[in-house]
Amino acid sequence: MSEFLHGAYDLHIHAAPDLLPRKMDDLEMADRAIAAGMKGFAIKSHYFCTAERAAMVRKLRPGCNAVGTITLNSSVGGINPMAVEMAGRAGARLVWFPTVDAEHEQKHLNSIVGKPDAKLPFWAKIQLEMRAEGIRAPLLNVLKDGKLTEEAFAVLDVIAKYNMILATAHISHEETFALVRAARERKVERILITHVDFPTTFYSIDEQRELVALGAFVEHCYTTPATGKVAWEEAIAQIKAIGPSRVVLATDLGQPAAVYPDEGLEIYGNKLLEQGFSTGDLRAMLVTNPASLVE
Repeated sequence: MSEFLHGAYDLHIHAAPDLLPRKMDDLEMADRAIAAGMKGFAIKSHYFCTAERAAMVRKLRPGCNAVGTITLNSSVGGINPMAVEMAGRAGARLVWFPTVDAEHEQKHLNSIVGKPDAKLPFWAKIQLEMRAEGIRAPLLNVLKDGKLTEEAFAVLDVIAKYNMILATAHISHEETFALVRAARERKVERILITHVDFPTTFYSIDEQRELVALGAFVEHCYTTPATGKVAWEEAIAQIKAIGPSRVVLATDLGQPAAVYPDEGLEIYGNKLLEQGFSTGDLRAMLVTNPASLVE
């Protein structure tokens, strides 16, 4: 494996057990991470807290720092401070705001379902199955009448209490800016803007610079350009514009037909090397920056 993976984290991995088929389970991923010289990875589920899974991985694979997370979709009560409190007590390090149940994301899904050329996200299968069965989750938004909800403020306070990472996930730009500004006021120190070049969360370079000025890191995931949701040239241009000191590289991998996450990081890193980035730049985005968030 490449030198730049030594000590790396991937803070965006989907592993089994999960509601969707996955390429590998938590322990297989831990074995691959150790073999690649990586330090750890974050276990993401759209539906459940993964803190207990991460704790078991750390016990069984002590050479790998598995990171527990929670995503604030309807399956955990949405924007639910009690769920975040329990996650924090269980050792979770990262809190994603809504993904599959975000009002912003659902509007986009509704606009592309049924179109022949639509690139549906992997998780859309579950959403569409539930719709067919008449099961509909509430649409989640952290704003009401343009202001953050009390539940959102309460979640921020819990994140600050346990010094967890706030990840913006699939919420709208309006929600993101309100949330990040409030997070700074509530003493949240670790902020990550989720896959900034993804179609539904696409941030301009000026928007990214504004969020970085508020103390955030921006995340670039391998799957977004690898699946054609954005051009590689666009993703790399954004990284160059923001600079390695505020970028976190991750993969969002775990889909059965895709490469393994460690392979995805290596592919992304080599593409960046070809575009003039140094090994030091890669280590900032793969080692230093994510470690500053999770450790």
